[in-house]
Amino acid sequence: MKKSFITLIVVAVASIGGLYSLPKVAVKDDKRATENKVPTQSEASKPSAPAAETHLPPVPAEQRKAIDGARQIFESTNHSTSERIRAGEQLSELFTQVSRFDSAAYFAGEMAGLQPTVERYLKAGDRYYEAFTFALDSDKAATLGQQTRDWYQKALDQNPNLLQAKANLAMTYVSTANPMQGIGMLRELLEQDPDFEPALFNLGILSMRSNQYEKAVGRFERILRTHPNSTRTMFYLGICYAETGQKEKAKPLLEEVRKKETDPSIQAGVREYLEQLK
Repeated sequence: MKKSFITLIVVAVASIGGLYSLPKVAVKDDKRATENKVPTQSEASKPSAPAAETHLPPVPAEQRKAIDGARQIFESTNHSTSERIRAGEQLSELFTQVSRFDSAAYFAGEMAGLQPTVERYLKAGDRYYEAFTFALDSDKAATLGQQTRDWYQKALDQNPNLLQAKANLAMTYVSTANPMQGIGMLRELLEQDPDFEPALFNLGILSMRSNQYEKAVGRFERILRTHPNSTRTMFYLGICYAETGQKEKAKPLLEEVRKKETDPSIQAGVREYLEQLK
């Protein structure tokens, strides 16, 4: 299979559900919809930028109306902090629904400022990480990556046992000038918990990206020992088996994925590999 197709599948699937998010900045796909820049306070309050600038579809009228209403409450000094926080939560969720991830992150950060708790810091980190994973421009990705780290670090300063936050934080370093810092952090997580699924998964994906399929095999096999029904892990393990010449292992695994998985990106990858394995 073409490496470009493998990379596309890896990137598209790794971020599904927000659990195993691999930064998409590593993939140069100019057809992917993105926002042009990180919003300033005034910019983030807008429901959306013109579709011609963002390559995103316009915000539906109903959601735009909801955004405008929530924004008025959030920006008003006549409302209580709790009312503003509820409006901010609504804004962050609405912007996520219409794929304005930068704006969703901005309001999550604003809420963390209004109510500085571990939960708010973590939510802001999660939202900025999501925006980071959809950034293609390197400068924008660097900015969002730093903001992700800042918010996660605030949460970790109060609760150092937030392993998922550490795993996401580590992945913000992968596309920087010091990717080994992120890889080292993922390895440290495995020292704490050898079966920690997000760290194993991300290291497996990174091994695939560097064509180290043998290493990836070990990591994905370990995940399946404790999470035997993870079809996404089965999919990547099947690819690794195929790429290392283990056809007898690849075919039944990919067939099982074909029967269980509904994601169209995975199904496309399964069909192409099974065709090659005939």
